[in-house]
Amino acid sequence: MTPHNLVELVPYDPQWPTQFRRIRNRLLTWLPQALFIDHIGSTSIPGMIAKPLIDIDIVLPSLEHIADATAALLAEAYEPRGNRYDDEVWAFLSRGSVPAERVYLCPAGNGTHRNRLAFRDYLIAHPESASKYATLKRRLAAEFRTDGDRYTAQKREFVDTIVARALKGNA
Repeated sequence: MTPHNLVELVPYDPQWPTQFRRIRNRLLTWLPQALFIDHIGSTSIPGMIAKPLIDIDIVLPSLEHIADATAALLAEAYEPRGNRYDDEVWAFLSRGSVPAERVYLCPAGNGTHRNRLAFRDYLIAHPESASKYATLKRRLAAEFRTDGDRYTAQKREFVDTIVARALKGNA
């Protein structure tokens, strides 16, 4: 297994929101066309265990802006990670930063972006669900320590259930 597939979970770091704001400000200088730059993933949920990696969605006005944004990120040494969700979402990784950053470019109105925000906001508003998610993450991290892809895949059912609840407005 390659090291980037290892699953390492760490306790919540109260510096993550501050680090996100610093990263967002830097990204805005390179990508002034961005409509939104949102902190997503487990590091955006207070108290949640997480991989020590800040996940960020960058929402652009349209698909036509992806190429220029990609060029800007490549010029700043972000590694392209491809279109991972078949939903007009392109991933980039910055390993040289501390903490590491993974940014996603997506056009306005993107479903993956909507779902990520719904998931984040639901877990922030529902600590019981957040606790269940943390328990699931711990179990899966122990089971799939050297296989990050399987770790992520095994969380899918839980994530989809929470997103469905959030989008329906159910508690």
